[in-house]
Amino acid sequence: MNKTVVDQVGRSVTFSFPPKRIVSLCPGITDTLFSLNLDAEIVGRTRFCIHPKGKVENVPAVAGTKDIKLEAIQELQPDLIVVEKEENTREIVEELEKHFPVFVAEVQSVDDAFRMIEEMGSLTDRNEAASELAGAIREQFESLPKATGKRVAYVIWRKPYMVVGKDTYINSLLEKMGFINPFTEVDGRYPAVTAEGFKDAKLDYVLLASEPFPFSEKHIKEFLGMMPETEPVLIDGEMFWYGPRMLEASVYFQEHLSSLRQ
Repeated sequence: MNKTVVDQVGRSVTFSFPPKRIVSLCPGITDTLFSLNLDAEIVGRTRFCIHPKGKVENVPAVAGTKDIKLEAIQELQPDLIVVEKEENTREIVEELEKHFPVFVAEVQSVDDAFRMIEEMGSLTDRNEAASELAGAIREQFESLPKATGKRVAYVIWRKPYMVVGKDTYINSLLEKMGFINPFTEVDGRYPAVTAEGFKDAKLDYVLLASEPFPFSEKHIKEFLGMMPETEPVLIDGEMFWYGPRMLEASVYFQEHLSSLRQ
């Protein structure tokens, strides 16, 4: 039977329910769909969809997050394509919706991440599994470390330096742990920052993510040179992904960010 729903950006989407052939173009959503026991239904993904390891490799990569192989997607004949507003472009949505039902999710906060999980359950007739996943994450998040009042920047890129700003899942998660991100006051969700901008922010810590730019030990000295009073901390960027990675995140944060609570 057909089902019509309103997606998370207000578009009406009609698709065959429950969908039997799903293409997901967002890593966190692909991970979520696998966690809802949809292994047989997931027929396409992006090359950046790397979780869950051992399963996702069996699904053909038919896109990036900003580019698609339309012919490859057409060959899969999906009855539902799931994208995410930030991860994927408007142009991708407009091209794909000419051919297939496209559901657009939007995740800009921790609460949005829970909404996405529950929405994926509703879309795929996996409500119980989605509720269990969301409940397990909520339970884990009760033990997130608290770093009340500590000023941090979460750096995602180099040349130019770019940081996480307002209206992002990462910033929402930082705030949930009590951090203050001064770059939410700057225009843009991922603003570029100069060395002077970092200094002016009077940071306690600068979190250097492992992705999308692979910050490593060699960059510690670089930031200490700019801000000798600010402690650089290497962080696993995948722990700031929404979806099932959230289950691992609270334990990781307890182990790696506990000293930042002082």
